[in-house]
Amino acid sequence: MSKHGIFISSVAATTISLSALAGDYDSSLRGSIKIDGSSTVYPITEAVAEEFAEVCPRVRVTVGISGTGGGFKRFSVGETDISDASRPIKSKEYDKAVENGVDFIEIPVAYDGLSIVVNKSNHWVDQLTVDDLKKIFLDGSPVKTWKDVRSSWPAVPIAIYSPGTDSGTFDYFKEVVAGKTGSIRSDMSVSEDDNVLVRGVAGDEGGIGFFGCAYYFENKDKLKVVPIVNPELEKAITPTAVTIENGTYAPFSRPLFIYVSKKSAERPEVEAFVRFYFEQGPELAEEVGYVRLPKEIYARALNNFVQGKTGTHYLTEAGEKIHGPLTKVYN
Repeated sequence: MSKHGIFISSVAATTISLSALAGDYDSSLRGSIKIDGSSTVYPITEAVAEEFAEVCPRVRVTVGISGTGGGFKRFSVGETDISDASRPIKSKEYDKAVENGVDFIEIPVAYDGLSIVVNKSNHWVDQLTVDDLKKIFLDGSPVKTWKDVRSSWPAVPIAIYSPGTDSGTFDYFKEVVAGKTGSIRSDMSVSEDDNVLVRGVAGDEGGIGFFGCAYYFENKDKLKVVPIVNPELEKAITPTAVTIENGTYAPFSRPLFIYVSKKSAERPEVEAFVRFYFEQGPELAEEVGYVRLPKEIYARALNNFVQGKTGTHYLTEAGEKIHGPLTKVYN
């Protein structure tokens, strides 16, 4: 694996379709697979693990939720086989993996939208702009009530519920709202468990929070999702499977990933699990509330896995972050 970017292994280039994966799995396979990372990706990976247990019952798959950053900390020192991530790997995390000789294969598995939610009884908020979110969430903001955001809104105290600062969801939100130099206020209720955030907002009239859309889709009866104004369209867009996939729910739609240790992938039980993930993952992702990727993205990812392409598509050789839609960045 090179300093940054993609190193293509010596395996001959091939083109393999997802349909070619379907087939029997060796039920006699034994071993254990350690997975940790994003709580957002957890529902997909856990669903895949449960289904995989039906075909390979002697393989023990454990899936943790220490957050994207926490997962990469373990992965980059070789403690885990697969890392769930709700954002691409960062330069420092990449460098740590290189330093420890951990080559990895980067695999996108689904689309997610980051949903902004408020309490069901909140009748005044019908949409928010990124500027509104800056007023609410930025460090040093004097905003304490909803009236401070817009004068026509009631003076109900704002209570903020946020994913843990080690999560990819927090990083993504911070990048959009605070940018590279800003920071998010610290007087928030924070948890790595999205279910805790759901309960917090649902039980607080002035509550506002954010997390992956799958958790909103699961809790529509408890929360109110807020349409976000797309800066380019100048139109408020609600997160749905369609608006997330077509990119109109901007700037809060994103791809989700698993990172597979190349060394681990050489073990038959890990190779079988990842192959099963490709086969069953798209449908299971939808079942747990996410949006499946375009077929060509899964095909590219599968070929990268088969060919043993290691590294990341999201950093330049100089370590600079690469931005852009998945269909352009991931190839």
